[in-house]
Amino acid sequence: MNWFQVQAYLKYLCKAKYRRGHRIHPPFAFDLVRYLFYEKHQYYHFDIINDIRNDLSQSKSKLLVTDLGAGSKKFKGRKRSVRHLIKYNATPQKQGELISRLVVNFKPDNIIELGTSLGIGTLYLAMANSNAAVHTIEGCERLANEAAKNFSIAQVDNVNQHVGNFSEVLPGVVEGLKSVDVVYFDGHHDCQATLDYFNICLSKASTSAVFIFDDIYWSKGMAKAWEQIVNHPQVSVSFDLFRFGIVILNKEVKKQHYMVRWP
Repeated sequence: MNWFQVQAYLKYLCKAKYRRGHRIHPPFAFDLVRYLFYEKHQYYHFDIINDIRNDLSQSKSKLLVTDLGAGSKKFKGRKRSVRHLIKYNATPQKQGELISRLVVNFKPDNIIELGTSLGIGTLYLAMANSNAAVHTIEGCERLANEAAKNFSIAQVDNVNQHVGNFSEVLPGVVEGLKSVDVVYFDGHHDCQATLDYFNICLSKASTSAVFIFDDIYWSKGMAKAWEQIVNHPQVSVSFDLFRFGIVILNKEVKKQHYMVRWP
């Protein structure tokens, strides 16, 4: 953590008073926290993803990565080892499992992911609902190719890969969908870019769509973007889990924001 993140985390610890749903309203928000955020059931695909993660964490391969986003705080050069990409860039296990549970719960038809990397986060989205169409966008072709290998190992056939700059690819992906039901924002940690992508996805957001934002305290800019998103009029309920944030759109309920001590 840098100094900004340390300060943000201390503030989070002071303000995050909600655990296991206590004092949370409305009922659907209470149920999400009480019965989904803390769910213990292990889905079969968790083991498959963990096996892939473990294999990659022992890999000695290196990739020449093209980073079109805000850069990396862990890597200084373009040449990056697969095991370090898994350690620092891949969706963490607990976070991925919660994302999977959200997909199982909301049963989306269309899912968008911004930032494929090696495909771990994508697998948590795709394997939770084989009937959903998952569109994942990656700026680096080499990473996209490596992710495709992992999709093949996991035997998933509902992932549609797109390679290119988010700002160029995302509008076309959204335009081609009847609705946007779940979005996982997991790349290009820049304030204005995050807000731009949010607004693009918002144009097709379905009733009770779920948007997940990774690294909401990655920088002052990302914290600013998260604050603006939480306060957006179409966001009904939001959950701050520090490492990432979740917003639910278009619910006809009183606007609420919760800082949840999780896990």
